[in-house]
Amino acid sequence: MKKLVLIATIIMSTNSFAQEVLSPETLWKLGRVTPLGISVDGKNIVYKVAIPSVEENKSNAKFYTIPVTGGNAVEVKETKDLVKDKNVSPDGKYILSSQEVKTENILGKDIYPELKKADAYVYNGLDYRHWDTWNNGSHNHVFYAENKEKAKVIDIMPNEPYDSPQKPFGGDEDYIWSPDGKSIIYVSKKKFGTDYALSTNTDLYEYNIETKTTTNLTESNKGYDMNPVFSPTGNLTWLQMKRDGYEADKNDIIVRFKGMDINLTANWDGSVDNMLWSNDGKKVYFTAAVDGAKHIFEVNFPGLTRIAVTVRQVTSGDFDVNDLIGFSGDNIIVTRTDMNHAPEIYSYNLKKKTWLQITKTNDDTYAKLALPKYERRYVTTTDGKKMLVWVILPPNFDKNKKYPALLYCQGGPQSPLTQSYSFRWNFSLMASQGYVVVAPNRRGMYGHGQEWNEQISKDWGGQVMDDYLSAIDDVAKESYVDKSRLGAVGASYGGYSVYYLAGIHNNRFKTFISHCGVFNMESMYGTTEEMFFTDWENGGAYWEKDNAIAQKTYAKFNPIKLVDKWNTPILVIHGGKDYRVPIGQGQEAFQAAQLRGVKSRFLYFPEENHWVLKPQNALVWQREFYKWLNETL
Repeated sequence: MKKLVLIATIIMSTNSFAQEVLSPETLWKLGRVTPLGISVDGKNIVYKVAIPSVEENKSNAKFYTIPVTGGNAVEVKETKDLVKDKNVSPDGKYILSSQEVKTENILGKDIYPELKKADAYVYNGLDYRHWDTWNNGSHNHVFYAENKEKAKVIDIMPNEPYDSPQKPFGGDEDYIWSPDGKSIIYVSKKKFGTDYALSTNTDLYEYNIETKTTTNLTESNKGYDMNPVFSPTGNLTWLQMKRDGYEADKNDIIVRFKGMDINLTANWDGSVDNMLWSNDGKKVYFTAAVDGAKHIFEVNFPGLTRIAVTVRQVTSGDFDVNDLIGFSGDNIIVTRTDMNHAPEIYSYNLKKKTWLQITKTNDDTYAKLALPKYERRYVTTTDGKKMLVWVILPPNFDKNKKYPALLYCQGGPQSPLTQSYSFRWNFSLMASQGYVVVAPNRRGMYGHGQEWNEQISKDWGGQVMDDYLSAIDDVAKESYVDKSRLGAVGASYGGYSVYYLAGIHNNRFKTFISHCGVFNMESMYGTTEEMFFTDWENGGAYWEKDNAIAQKTYAKFNPIKLVDKWNTPILVIHGGKDYRVPIGQGQEAFQAAQLRGVKSRFLYFPEENHWVLKPQNALVWQREFYKWLNETL
């Protein structure tokens, strides 16, 4: 009898333990896995795990190796000699690096040396600030040096006021060695000032070490040329967008073969994310969004033969494949996520079509949690299209109960809404606080064809708003949704969506949260930094009175024009160093809400940009986010 009681107690204890749900504090204890590559001997995967420390307000990293076949991870102190260094030339003689170089005098104390205490900047064109930093006259340049200690470094872009790596996010993927080690291929947008702010025309340049001369390899293409790599057989390959000024254009794989540029994905209706050549040089594997997930595809490379170029989807399922790390026999090594799980390293067997999870950094944490369930739902839009809507249900979901629901508005505006895992806009965390999350793949989402993706441009307040409302109205019909407790939340374009919905929702929603959202299209045009973006998306400048498309944007699709209809509580969040959607957007929205007597709150992060990156700030964000929902929903 005692034994039965003991067993029952253990079962009850275990069930109780499993009923924990994800909290902001747990989210910020999860390890963040970053692959560094496959070891030189091909036996191990080398990776980094960053773990945020709330107490120290930073992340601390550890480095590990783990067999490519799975097994136990081993911590290592040094990774330098474990993975092949792409910055070392093929013959081992030289090494590449990058650093900032002062190319122009912008600071007042540089222009007037006698005024050393001056705190002033003088600009003669745009690009005076970018993302979260002001231009101080310095630019990223690529250098090479002999591969030995204290060797003299040589700037391959001397005196040029251009960047490589590209700002703000470029890294050493922006420069590579040629297979013979005699030249360096690098990415740069060689435009300056206002011209730089108006264009997306990056090119691939080749610097010859012997002659010290530079050649533009992609001058004929006017859009992005990025991510150069060489195939195993020596063919230069890169990702390309055709149209200047359109940052969300179709991204294609280009191979330069015997003087010809071959577009491997020209006839495929999708956009490439990243790519990896097969070891034999006969195929390119790449990732791309497709129907609400991100998967591996392959495309054959026929050269100049008459063999047809064919794109084939390799993986499928409700998860995302992110990094393509490399190959081990028949296996491709990748990172994988889903809405309930942060990235881990996996191996996929291309012949057997089987998966193996290799790293298990957060498995012990997830084992203690009752996780949400996510479902696919297809909703008919107002123009008769089929739209995927992700519905995320709270842990221990009971269809006989009623739950409040959140309409999630994705940013971008052109960006995929897939099985990704965010450490801020985390669907698993939202659902774990007791909310049904409704996440529509509205217009502007990759993975549903280029036409669907492009339909949002110049139509920010049009069909996409109907898509949002179609999604929430459809899910709200379910008996488990409390129709009197609906909220809408989002960031960036998603924040714009919240501001716009606040003026047209006809009392559907009980509360709103907008993070770094666009509120006033005119002041946004006058203060944002990448002008190509607003020119393309808005259709032009607000002063172009004869431009019907632009005038529609500023008159009809401008949230500030609808403030007279605001009557619903709204939380406004903004970063002080957000130069993409500058702080004034949030200030204008909050001030309008306050002066109209609408319950509102302003959450301000002076040192954060378009994102919230510091652990303690991130926890404040999460706590204020859910406190607001508790108060108003």
